[in-house]
Amino acid sequence: MLEIKNVTKSYKLESFTQKALDKLSINFRKNEFASILGPSGSGKTTLLNIIGGLDHYDSGDLIINEISTKKYNDSDWDSYRNYRVGFVFQSYNLIPHQSVLSNVELALTLSGTSKQERRRKAKSALEKVGLKKHINKKPSQLSGGQMQRVAIARALVNDPEILLADEPTGALDSETSKQVMDILKEVSRDKLVIMVTHNPELAQEYSNRIVKLKDGKIIDDSNPYDGKGDTSLESSKMNKTSMKLRTALELSLNNLLTKKGRTILTAFAGSIGIIGIALILSISNGVKNYINKIEEDTLTSYPISIEKSTVDMSSITQNESSKIDEKEKNKRDKDKIYSINIMNKVLNIFSNQVQNNNLKALKEYIESTDNGIKKNATSIQYDYDLDLNIYSADTSKGILRVNPSSVLETIGAQDLVSNQNSMTSLPGMSSSFSMSSRLNMWTELLDNDKILKNKYKVLSGKMPEKYNEVVLIVSDDKQISDYALYSLGLIDQSNLKGAMKKIKSGEEIKEEDTKSFSYDDILGLKYKLILNCDYYEKNGSVWEDKSDNEEYMKDKINNAEEIKVVGIVSQRGSGLSNSESGIGYLTSLKDYVIDKINESEIVKEQKSNDKVNIFTNLEFPEEGEKFDYTSLSDEQKMYLESLSAEQMAKLMETYASNSDASYENNLSKLGSVEKDNPSTINIYPKDFDAKENIGNAIKKYNKIQTKEGNEDNVIVYSDIVGALISSVGDIVDVVSYVLIAFVTISLVVSSIMIAIITYISVLERTKEIGILRSIGASKKDITHVFNAETMIEGFSSGILGIFITILISVPVNIIVNNSFGVENICSLPFLAAILLVVISILLTVIAGLIPSKMAARKDPVEALRSE
Repeated sequence: MLEIKNVTKSYKLESFTQKALDKLSINFRKNEFASILGPSGSGKTTLLNIIGGLDHYDSGDLIINEISTKKYNDSDWDSYRNYRVGFVFQSYNLIPHQSVLSNVELALTLSGTSKQERRRKAKSALEKVGLKKHINKKPSQLSGGQMQRVAIARALVNDPEILLADEPTGALDSETSKQVMDILKEVSRDKLVIMVTHNPELAQEYSNRIVKLKDGKIIDDSNPYDGKGDTSLESSKMNKTSMKLRTALELSLNNLLTKKGRTILTAFAGSIGIIGIALILSISNGVKNYINKIEEDTLTSYPISIEKSTVDMSSITQNESSKIDEKEKNKRDKDKIYSINIMNKVLNIFSNQVQNNNLKALKEYIESTDNGIKKNATSIQYDYDLDLNIYSADTSKGILRVNPSSVLETIGAQDLVSNQNSMTSLPGMSSSFSMSSRLNMWTELLDNDKILKNKYKVLSGKMPEKYNEVVLIVSDDKQISDYALYSLGLIDQSNLKGAMKKIKSGEEIKEEDTKSFSYDDILGLKYKLILNCDYYEKNGSVWEDKSDNEEYMKDKINNAEEIKVVGIVSQRGSGLSNSESGIGYLTSLKDYVIDKINESEIVKEQKSNDKVNIFTNLEFPEEGEKFDYTSLSDEQKMYLESLSAEQMAKLMETYASNSDASYENNLSKLGSVEKDNPSTINIYPKDFDAKENIGNAIKKYNKIQTKEGNEDNVIVYSDIVGALISSVGDIVDVVSYVLIAFVTISLVVSSIMIAIITYISVLERTKEIGILRSIGASKKDITHVFNAETMIEGFSSGILGIFITILISVPVNIIVNNSFGVENICSLPFLAAILLVVISILLTVIAGLIPSKMAARKDPVEALRSE
């Protein structure tokens, strides 16, 4: 039973208050067809809206199933409109961008009916009103009568107890009106149908009760009901209504697709900010990658090098002005120049001589603990006082030592190398700066496959995989210096001797023609590895140096370990390391040499007795001990006097060589080193930040050693390259700050624009808001609808922005690469692209919150009246 008691409803206008209903009371039966008649302004539609829960009374009461609605909250009214009331409007009020079937399904969607069940019910409702064949059409494809029947099907699909019809035939012709009224008459057999109309003939023909209103009061009721003797409306539990996100997205997507042109333009407008940000991030990432590549190239050529003997030269170059406090600066005359006193520090450094680093302890720390040194390094190399002795495998034209290079010896310039090495190997200077290291053509490759892949491009063959495999390294334009070619035996060194003679005699020498070599020529190269201990052969009780014996050396070379060139690689990019050329070998080759030397007979014999020199079979002299003839016995003197001049000279040579010998020097001469005790540790940082982190990690290591009382283990080293490039990080930071500022501006502009667009959409979809509210959508559901629209707009803008950015990046990358040789200067990271789309969605949703809230607060009655 539906009971209205003394309901009053007034509307406040600017100059007066209009009373739409004036203490109106009326009861309705469980099932009847009641028509409400009256002139315009009599309160008919207001009464209908109050019964339907679209509008609320000022005073009085609306009683449903003997329960007062005074305590209803918004959620209760939403459920009431969804479960117990169905609306049929004069203007149909169908959502134009939804299909007929979707329009009818909406009420079921809000009530939480499963997809399969709501599809079945909607089709059944449409079949009852004769529209089974039109379920997939849009409302605009139907006639007026058909649209009204869709509205009736929508009103009935959730099986409500009350059907409210507001001028259902007002826009229809007489024939169509009759069809609609027949349907309503049929419905009234088991439901309460309340119809507002201006047509008394239709009311008289189809209704079983006519109620007339005037000035908000009932002036006539043809079949009044006092509420007695009739069962009440069936009581059914009303669940909370809720619109799923998918439904909200479908509504908004369909709406946007009906305005394809504007939607595309809106997406493009919204994407402008994303395009700007994406381009900035693309260029920033490309530049960062380029800088990282330059950093990596630089740091792979000039690592942090820690040597056994060093002086902290970096402290000399530090700017002492940073130690002046503000008070001292303020005291100084602005028109004068002041000195920075560093020379006393320099004198103290050199007077303290050389700092000895315990690299054995440092290596143990690096390898055995999880520390900042290892974390920030791409590779760590351990060098030893050991040369790789490499010879050409072909001895038919004589013996050619390939490494250490013999080119300068061939032209008689070895003294120049020695002098240069003495200058560049001052304490504190990295061995990587010495001339000999730059002139040797055999280079140890970093033990990092990723860096090798980025640094080198394989032109032919493959990268080395075994200790006896090497590669030839050439520049990125496939060139290699003739010095390297002479060193590696690809060009005969005898040519240099003739050229040197001409220069010394004052003759001019002509520039040689450029030489070329096929890949097959290079890949066919073979070398032989000679160990330091291989130069010596045991003769009686002593070991003799046989390096000057050509036949001995040829035999050794022919039977030595073979080293094969298995690949040709070029250096990528134009970094500082691009001057590197020659042969690249694996760390495993160095390890192999160390192990073989330590396992050799001569080394084992020397290690078995650290008192006797294996080269003379004499005891090593004590420190400062000299040969003294007067200390000999008479018998020893007589023996010496009996020797021939040649025998005496050889004996004296033996004593002379023994006088400067030591156990450590002998092992060094033989190339015997301990892997846990390197002479140099080269640390290759990942980038400049990692370089700083490694420096901090070494400081932390020093603090630990000092705290544990191991001051001898404190490490001192010089970072010369770090001083040269320390400003790069500051430059990158400044650029980053500028880019962030641009990004912020773009985001603000994009957000404001989306807010405006969403507000416009709210204005356009006002009637849809009223329709949704009339079938039970809550304010929150309306908010979700417009949030869904902003989500779609944000997603479309983000995707479009990323797509346009990628399109723009293609020609930019081509131009920059052709002009400057820098690849992928515009490179948007995949994760950044995903993040930008997410940000675009979040920003549009945030920007649309206020318009969405405005939509939710709209009065459903006013919304339904809008066009």
